[in-house]
Amino acid sequence: MSDRTEDFDFHLPETLIAQEPARPREAARLLDVPPHGPFMDRHVSDLPSLLKAGDLLVANDTAVIRAQLHGLRGEAHIGITLDRILPDTSWHVLVRNARRLKVGDTLTFTGSTHTATVLAREEGGGAVLRFSAEGSAFDTFLQDVGALALPPYIHRPHGPTAQDAQDYATIFAEHKGAVAAPTAGLHFTPALLEAVDATGAERCTLTLHVGAGTFLPVRENDISKHHMHAERGIITPETAARINAVRKAGGRIIAVGTTSLRLLESAADENGIVHPFDDVTSIFIRPGYRFRAVDMLMTNFHLPRSTLFMLVCAFAGEERMRAAYAHTVQTGYRFYSYGDACLLRCANPIEAHRTGESA
Repeated sequence: MSDRTEDFDFHLPETLIAQEPARPREAARLLDVPPHGPFMDRHVSDLPSLLKAGDLLVANDTAVIRAQLHGLRGEAHIGITLDRILPDTSWHVLVRNARRLKVGDTLTFTGSTHTATVLAREEGGGAVLRFSAEGSAFDTFLQDVGALALPPYIHRPHGPTAQDAQDYATIFAEHKGAVAAPTAGLHFTPALLEAVDATGAERCTLTLHVGAGTFLPVRENDISKHHMHAERGIITPETAARINAVRKAGGRIIAVGTTSLRLLESAADENGIVHPFDDVTSIFIRPGYRFRAVDMLMTNFHLPRSTLFMLVCAFAGEERMRAAYAHTVQTGYRFYSYGDACLLRCANPIEAHRTGESA
């Protein structure tokens, strides 16, 4: 187990970074990573054949908002990425040119009469803004002046396209609030969900509003010093009860994406029981973590030196994931948000979860 960021680096040719999704979505490749033995090259459409009756697929139903804004303070251009809404309806944001701002400044936006007032500034480019629009008026404001905050590795010199607005949305999307899409969910279509249902596996959703911090690199070489940005998550009492019932019956909990996994682990107690959750989480999962709530993980392929690559190393084992990623590079899998996926099994559960004693 390593605490050095450099130990989670790997070579990734730029040609493997996907610039658009597979069409149809379930045509994306799926690397099946069992605990031991050879990797199996499949497609996402094969996922139902890997499920069984009594399993529970847990997906994130957050919906992406147009979180990228360009404000003006006088003649100074201020780049703003919405991060998360706060309990008092102000917004935590990440700001480019943050040094040009001071508390009390008013920002204007071309094409809108609405403004934002700077309530607080933070080290590292964070700030808190109060927008003059709230509720449905704020939704309209974002539609008028906002843009998708596509990851920087998706090259759009002229900004996100109308096709991106469709491609960067999951079939599960219901509750607005995410800056970035929970990208494992991008692979699902109505036909794939019908095939999943036909296996006897069940499905449910939770909500984790992915924040702007997902785009930030790990700047510390000692990963124990890295601090995750907080993100808002919700697991209803009904969903928590359903997850616990599946575990009690011997079914497997399969997280669709690292966002679903992180929220499940945030809501699980030391015995692996998932509790209702309505709060923020900044959980940082890295090698050495003992998993409480999740048996399998479907996820895309992540950036070198990223917290998400650290998470999958914690989940399936460091050596196993380094070998899996080497295989994906050698065989031309597509990486990141619009890329291919893998299916992982948990290598490090808590004993109560392993034996079913938690339920």
